[in-house]
Amino acid sequence: MAEESRIGRKGARVLIVDDEISMAETLADGLADRGYLTNALAASRQAVSLLEREPIDVLVTDLRMPHIDGLGLLAISRKADPTRPVIVMTAYSAIDTAIESIRQGAYHYMTKPFKVDELALFVEKALAESRLRREAIVLRRALREQYGLENLVGASAAMREVCDLVERVADASAPVLIVGETGTGKGLVARAIHAQSARAEASFVAVNCAALPENLLESELFGHVKGAFTGATANRVGLIEEADGGTLFLDEVGEMAPALQAKLLHVLESGTVRAVGSNKERSVNTRIVAATHRNLRERVKTGAFREDLLYRLDVVTIALPPLRLRRDDLPVLIGHFLEQARKRHAESPVQSLAPEARALLLEHAWPGNVRELEHVIERAVLLGRESILGVQDLPPSVTEVASSAGISFAGEIVSMREAQRRYATWVYERLGGRKMQTAEKLGVDFKTLSKWLIGEDDLDRQE
Repeated sequence: MAEESRIGRKGARVLIVDDEISMAETLADGLADRGYLTNALAASRQAVSLLEREPIDVLVTDLRMPHIDGLGLLAISRKADPTRPVIVMTAYSAIDTAIESIRQGAYHYMTKPFKVDELALFVEKALAESRLRREAIVLRRALREQYGLENLVGASAAMREVCDLVERVADASAPVLIVGETGTGKGLVARAIHAQSARAEASFVAVNCAALPENLLESELFGHVKGAFTGATANRVGLIEEADGGTLFLDEVGEMAPALQAKLLHVLESGTVRAVGSNKERSVNTRIVAATHRNLRERVKTGAFREDLLYRLDVVTIALPPLRLRRDDLPVLIGHFLEQARKRHAESPVQSLAPEARALLLEHAWPGNVRELEHVIERAVLLGRESILGVQDLPPSVTEVASSAGISFAGEIVSMREAQRRYATWVYERLGGRKMQTAEKLGVDFKTLSKWLIGEDDLDRQE
């Protein structure tokens, strides 16, 4: 019998290749009795054809064969399916070659003679590990789809620069500092860095440093041992250690208390973490990605943030522009959030936006940035009663005409210098942060515009 196939309860397909067909058939019969689908072949050329066109789960091959040897089949199998495990059979005299097969990606090698039970054990282990690898690939692909660069919506020059930086720093182990106003998408960028990196299969752990009091944040980050403080009834692993091999995202890191900043600095410098109440340190391989809407350099000047920690975190900085400075992205963002909201609220009749409603969205200043835009559109889709969203479906914050950048003769009286600054800022924001175009519109040179954009207090300090 040159080839034999049997379907068993396990359903996994195993190909056995040996130029001694009796050996191949004996092994095939033994595995078939244990519930596998088996193929026994004596010709390695036939095996190549089968590997390239059939869904083989495990390859078991002899090393020394005419035409194409075991190493050759190993290379062909890995090219066709890198996740397929290959078990190599060899005589004792060819141990060196068998070891070389492991270097080239074989799962295991077995020295003849061996029992079928022994082979069955390794086939079972190989299948289990193969399933885990395939699941990891699927999960990583899903992670990239959910949190990858595709979610950083926008084609403006500013967003292209952000995406370029994410790609360039993703696989590095250096800390990344993400800065930008509230609602600009700092958390999305942090997740994109993780999803694009080699750490994507490990944990992404996020914590908001502004949301927890100092003592609780210390326990969350560093963990604690039983009895470290009142209420510590058991050992607890901290988030830094939980993210070992992956990424820890410290949102609003500028709000962290000075004592915790010192402990975080120690983690970054030593690669070790010590739980509260413990005298032992554990090594960790955790990448730190931090974010803040604060000016950390100003906080360093006031003593609220450690300068040495800033230098450690600020290896690579990704600055997210506010939405008012990337107005070119508004049409794409509006379409993206409309599509996402319709998916989440399938019962909504909303299909599109009326031109008047779209115009208002394009004109709005968006002080809450991308987050505000997303919430406005979701609210409109959730509450909308018609297929086309009109002006009446938008919240008052959008429909009420506001004095953008404070351009109004109502209210306080300001100096001409401040009036210039406000008007220049308004034009600058309306033109998407393009300084040269703003200067041309205002009829001034670049240096004058830069001076106008500086507030009175800042200008006085410079003078």
